[in-house]
Amino acid sequence: MAEHKQLFTIETLRHSTAHVLAQAVKELFPETKLGIGPNVENGFYYDFDRETPFTPEDLKKLEDRMKRHIKAAEKFEKIEYSEKEARELLKNEPYKIELLNDLIREGEKPTFYKHGEFIDLCRGPHINSTADIRAYKLMKVAAAYWKGDQNNKQMQRIYGTAFMSKEELEAYIKKIEEAEKRDHTVLGHQMEIYSTHQEVGAGLVHWHPNGAIIRMEIENFWKAEHIRRGYKYVYTPHIGNLGLWKTSGHWDFYRESMYSPMKIDSIDYLVKPMNCPFHLHIYKTRLHSYRELPVRYAELGTVYRYEKSGVLHGMTRVRGFTQDDAHILCTPEQLKDEIVGVLELALFMLRAFGYKEYVLELSVRDPANKAKYLGEDAVWDKAEGALKDALNAKNLKYRVGEGEAKFYGPSIDIKTLDALGREWQGPTIQVDFNLPEKFDVTYEGQDGKKHRPVMVHRTVLGSMERFVGCLIEHYAGRFPLWLAPVQVKILTIADRCNKFAEELCAELLDKGVRAETDLRTETLPKKVREAQLEQVPKIIIIGDKEVEAKTLAVRALDGKTSYGVKQQEFIDEVLKEIKEKKL
Repeated sequence: MAEHKQLFTIETLRHSTAHVLAQAVKELFPETKLGIGPNVENGFYYDFDRETPFTPEDLKKLEDRMKRHIKAAEKFEKIEYSEKEARELLKNEPYKIELLNDLIREGEKPTFYKHGEFIDLCRGPHINSTADIRAYKLMKVAAAYWKGDQNNKQMQRIYGTAFMSKEELEAYIKKIEEAEKRDHTVLGHQMEIYSTHQEVGAGLVHWHPNGAIIRMEIENFWKAEHIRRGYKYVYTPHIGNLGLWKTSGHWDFYRESMYSPMKIDSIDYLVKPMNCPFHLHIYKTRLHSYRELPVRYAELGTVYRYEKSGVLHGMTRVRGFTQDDAHILCTPEQLKDEIVGVLELALFMLRAFGYKEYVLELSVRDPANKAKYLGEDAVWDKAEGALKDALNAKNLKYRVGEGEAKFYGPSIDIKTLDALGREWQGPTIQVDFNLPEKFDVTYEGQDGKKHRPVMVHRTVLGSMERFVGCLIEHYAGRFPLWLAPVQVKILTIADRCNKFAEELCAELLDKGVRAETDLRTETLPKKVREAQLEQVPKIIIIGDKEVEAKTLAVRALDGKTSYGVKQQEFIDEVLKEIKEKKL
């Protein structure tokens, strides 16, 4: 197996497997027109134009047909044709002809790869033979616009994966199955955390009572921690004069992600995609001395950004979301310490929610395309240098993401790793020398003259929608006690036990514990099962023995039950666990 890994990469293996898939599709469904078939993270896909939708049964048939060609050990052979020969070969494949035209227009000589009787337009490279494909699986079918343009025809995209060994494939399939169990779009509805409605608008999240409780707990913790660290909380409008976004540069550099203007009293307004211009205007309402800096404004500000409908997904990719936003205005001399402070806060917050692993990325300009960014080289050098200094001061390892910077400044982006090892975009820290200049923001220095502050844009959680969606998947819906929508549920086995249950519930509510009773005449197993589906951390069962002894039977989500628990001891333990935010 080591020899195979030296001969070709996993990406080459997956791309070659995509060719075998296309071969199988053309044999079983010859009317199908071929699109493209690249490798992607964890697998590959191939786009097909076919009037009849592919079914799960079709995928099984395709896998079986692919197996024939793999057993046949068909060699991959690179072939070059003249333009005339290429056009003749592809005359019944309109999408391939379009790709051929693109290549010729770019001055590139088209190449083809053949295995068996199948020939496909392709740059390569490929594996030696189909026999090198040892472990593969077709995963699903999805819709995709040709070339990713929603103005083009919608095609059928078959996703698949391939690995060097069957063991790796089996491990990946198990991981996918576990991810499906944790899918927030399923658990979020099952637990009544959120919903979205096409009648209201795509990508606009409705927080149900259970979701609102989780969000409230997170926001209360967030606000208290920010106030403790010297932030001042603010509120700003949801719309603003279009002139704000022209001044900031968003209108020129970010317009495709912004909603269209609305006319009010002959003036164009926008729903805000960012909070930063508003915070700068709060700062500008009076003069500031260097002695007052840094100024730290924090806001849980709801913003609106246009996302294409094809990428919207549950709570993690939406059009309206609340950012845990803050902007720091400081002197250049204070910049490094402020970045370090934000790093410390961000990592503290992530650990508080159970994220033990994360990846840091320094997002910098693309040096070959500086026109995409505001500001001079010297300004960008200073900003990128300050971020590097802060990372080095904390001895944090990071990777560099060239071309990933925002148009107004570089950033540190922290990707959290969830329980399955998947990366999610979380905190971000951006250094900006440009907006203070654009909005003519100043402070009075020690020399009595006006100076420009540096601006730090930052979030330490990201958006509330995405953060909670990721938490659902990280915990598989089993929130720690302090975040659980219902913390304690009290079940009775008979009506004669109801009074004791109601008194206990009242006491818990009085202490600030989110408690509910289930006094229905349903069977106890059914009540327990429903409480477990709701992911209630503490389930109390009250029967005759408990009423008589004034004790509790406490069942955890893992099914373990403790009997004879004293009421006050239980309450004290619950309150302690909530206060300590135990995970």
